[in-house]
Amino acid sequence: MDQGDWRAERFEETRGHLRAVAYRMLGSVGEADDAVQEAWLRFDRSDTSGVANLGGWLTTVVARVCLDMLRARKSRGEEPLTPAGPGTVDPQASKPDPEQEVLLADSVGLALLVVLETLGPAERLAFVLHDMFDLSFEEIAPIVDRSPEAARQLASRARRRVRGAGAPDANRSRQRTVVEAFLAAARTGDFEGLLAVLDPDVVRRIDAGAVPPGAPTEMRGAQNVAKAALAGARRGSAPVALALINGAVGVILAPGGRLTLAMQFETRDDRIARIDVVADPERLRKLEVALLED
Repeated sequence: MDQGDWRAERFEETRGHLRAVAYRMLGSVGEADDAVQEAWLRFDRSDTSGVANLGGWLTTVVARVCLDMLRARKSRGEEPLTPAGPGTVDPQASKPDPEQEVLLADSVGLALLVVLETLGPAERLAFVLHDMFDLSFEEIAPIVDRSPEAARQLASRARRRVRGAGAPDANRSRQRTVVEAFLAAARTGDFEGLLAVLDPDVVRRIDAGAVPPGAPTEMRGAQNVAKAALAGARRGSAPVALALINGAVGVILAPGGRLTLAMQFETRDDRIARIDVVADPERLRKLEVALLED
């Protein structure tokens, strides 16, 4: 077997693992494949004769590529697909497949992908590599240019965000009960159930981009808000999930792991007094979203 064939064979043995790492780092099949392809290019032009753990070396390479892509994404304030570098392309690289995207997202959890999107690049890398792929902080530290202890701190901060900053307090638990009752009534078409959980003077505000042109962005009164909730539940097909939004219990809509809508609730005397529906991309990026554990 010549050197080229040996390299290709070794790389294919690790491709699935590298793609899993890249997907959890980037949240996109297309971007993950770009990162894996770049790792292949770097492997193909590197002297790895002295590398004892080739799988670990390749994991480090793809992690560095993903970190660069995340930092570029943050600096632009957008999330475009990063094209492959010029020159040779990996003939084995797979094309983005919508079905694979869904399967990968399901395997990670859409809500988790949303939370990962809110982390800084270094936090995300430390959390993913340590908590999901069991890399030590000694291995992670040089990738993020920090000490092992600093890498541990990055993962710890990310973990608190992912887990909703610990167990909910009593007020948050009561708020969750109210929000869950609202969702259940909307899903089952229970108009009276909605009225029971809404304050009579409830106010619902929604970003202009989430309503038809000319439609009001503010609505008042339990009757009106209940009717709108039922209409929205009938139209909606994508699943929603409970999450902490800026520290309070809310609801997110995240098809494919991309946050497209968030509902923030303000409760008073165990009833919903205000609903803020956020759909503007700039406002969504500023929200702190964390998983709500079952």
